[in-house]
Amino acid sequence: METESCTIYPAQKVLVVGLGKSGISAVKFLQGLGADVRVSESQIQEKIDPQTLDWLTDEGVLLETGGHSAKVFLGADLILVSPGIPLDIEVLQKAGKAGIPVVGELALASRYLRTPTVAVTGTNGKSTVTTLLGCLFRGSGKKVFVGGNIGTPLTDYLAGPQEAEVVVLEVSSFQLDTSNNFRPDVGVLLNISPDHLDRYGSYEEYAASKFKMFAFQNEKDAAVLNLDDPEIMDRMPFDMRSRRYFFGADLSGMNGITFREKEVLLSNLVQEEKKKEIYDLAGTSLYSTANIQNAMAAIMAARIMGCAPEGIGKGLANFKPLRHRMALVAEINKVRYYDDSKATNTGAVATALSSFHQPVILIAGGREKGEDFGLLNDMVSNKVKHLLLIGEAKEKMAHTFAPLTRVEKVDTLGNAVNRAYEIAQPGDIVLLSPACASFDMFSSYGHRGEVFSKEVLDLLVRSGKNNKAATMTTNGLGENGEIVSLGHQA
Repeated sequence: METESCTIYPAQKVLVVGLGKSGISAVKFLQGLGADVRVSESQIQEKIDPQTLDWLTDEGVLLETGGHSAKVFLGADLILVSPGIPLDIEVLQKAGKAGIPVVGELALASRYLRTPTVAVTGTNGKSTVTTLLGCLFRGSGKKVFVGGNIGTPLTDYLAGPQEAEVVVLEVSSFQLDTSNNFRPDVGVLLNISPDHLDRYGSYEEYAASKFKMFAFQNEKDAAVLNLDDPEIMDRMPFDMRSRRYFFGADLSGMNGITFREKEVLLSNLVQEEKKKEIYDLAGTSLYSTANIQNAMAAIMAARIMGCAPEGIGKGLANFKPLRHRMALVAEINKVRYYDDSKATNTGAVATALSSFHQPVILIAGGREKGEDFGLLNDMVSNKVKHLLLIGEAKEKMAHTFAPLTRVEKVDTLGNAVNRAYEIAQPGDIVLLSPACASFDMFSSYGHRGEVFSKEVLDLLVRSGKNNKAATMTTNGLGENGEIVSLGHQA
């Protein structure tokens, strides 16, 4: 279902599958190249934005809605799929057997992207590292485009003048599955843990998708890899041609970056140079268990791309954490409430729980993604004093965790927050970290996080004025799980 090159020709019949943000961007880009663009969307026409429909009509784009037909797919010369489209649907399988190339937006990069590129993938932390890299490049005075799986689609940049000095892309496994010969100048692989097993045939298949990042790199390119992640180190291909740099606790003489107390130490950026560089994370929002690794990965990639240490230091200081990722919402009666709604897999929840030394009341559940919740057994047993479960997966999760801690099933997220308030003791942590997708009850993980925050802030108002709300979302946990920055509500 792949092809080695992806050149768009005038009047070529290109079918865009999916009319989300990336699909609309792809239509515009392809039209700019003179392609004969068609669109197939699974939603019925009544659910599509009327302005989008009017625009497609004005542009003469053939639109199929309410499902995908073999006639439309087999009538295309090339099929461009949005990341959320499963590749095993019947019409795509038929198209592949008919010899019609099926690609994603990353496949266009090798032909149309003219800017040096850093690409970031991994199960967890992609958005944080991608955003942080943007800060580091801007701190170094470089003009940067940040996008891909986060924010702006790559095709938006491809369609423009491409005036950035560097492109930073968040890249998902879904995008890598249709990336063809995509080759970033620097590829960053943060971690691999079970995720999206509802879409992949096996964990091995999912893990292998991450290494497609490096498949077409050559000796001039670089790979930045997590030395502390056994899944990465055990699965790393022997035939990788790119230069390898590592981040982790003990480099054992390898080129890369490590951490000691509050400082990040970079050594041997160039094999012949034995210089060391020190980056102080104290006082930044990156001084926490998870974000130390994120900072190491981003600093390593930025230095490989030529950023000076002074500019990197400026970027580290300016970085603001992303929402719904270990974000402190409020402190009520000496209990702290955290929104970690982005934690949609077990690896992310394990990282969140490892950040705390206090007892945790964990709110979890939602739509499962084919994972083994038992991977969290040790963390739940050691960290969670009470587990409140919501959503479609609550029965399965209750069966898994009932022998390990106190478990309650509740109907809504609001009920879970109120129940947590009733049982919490001073010094406890209330943590929303679901280990599941949100789509059974919410439109997105962001929507879920907003509902959680609203419920917590409603509690704050009812509880009196001696309590506190966070004035900024922060991942800034100290060594004992204490918050570095906490302010009063305005």
